[in-house]
Amino acid sequence: MNPLLLLAAGTSSPGVYYAYQNSDSVGKCIVILLIVGGSALTWTVVLDKAIALYRAKRLSERFLFFFEDNRRNVATPSLVREGENNPGPLAMVYNAGVEKLLEFYENAQDTSIVGGSGGVTPVKLSDAQYNAIEAVLESEVSSQIEMLETRIGLLATLVSLSPFCGLFGTVWGVMMAFCGIAAAGKADFTALAPGVAGALLTTVAGLVVAIPALVGYNLLTGTIRNLTVQMDNFVEAFMVKIKLEQLEFDRKSRGM
Repeated sequence: MNPLLLLAAGTSSPGVYYAYQNSDSVGKCIVILLIVGGSALTWTVVLDKAIALYRAKRLSERFLFFFEDNRRNVATPSLVREGENNPGPLAMVYNAGVEKLLEFYENAQDTSIVGGSGGVTPVKLSDAQYNAIEAVLESEVSSQIEMLETRIGLLATLVSLSPFCGLFGTVWGVMMAFCGIAAAGKADFTALAPGVAGALLTTVAGLVVAIPALVGYNLLTGTIRNLTVQMDNFVEAFMVKIKLEQLEFDRKSRGM
């Protein structure tokens, strides 16, 4: 056969629009709901959360660099100032912990602020105060995780719900197609094919929504998991710095 004839036949063959035309009102509503509503919602959430998590990751890495580079006590003015100006999740955890620490320092002495770059004067902390600081840090970590996971559950719902909506439309369409054949009183494949094609379109629409939602969900949850581990490690590093600061305070106290 002439290849040009094959090409012409291919261009005139039924396609997605043909399947949509042969769907009933239920099938058309499901396709529109999935493609226009579900797909738009999926991409909006994925792109918005991707930008937000990328920004949170960069800000956290920046603050962690300042924190690790600061070899003095945990509440130096430069580090406190950086924490106040940094809206990242790691800085928020630091701000909560250092606020509690400074509260203990200031309550234990008449004048806590020392001029220059020395920051606050450390005082001896009790075990209860250690536990209180750690509890504040962990509570803030939980709050930051909750903020990072906002609308992630919506993606999980779209991943699960979209294929079921498509399957419902397919089962409904096939059922209506067979009902039409039964009403006509004859088994004609040419009469059955348009209805089946329209019915299968809803499954395709469901997968069009579910596949990007699943990929986005896995990528975003992976980033959130990394940020969670980073915050947990930061809590340990924060407490270690306080303990080292306390050891230095004890050494100077004994030397005096």
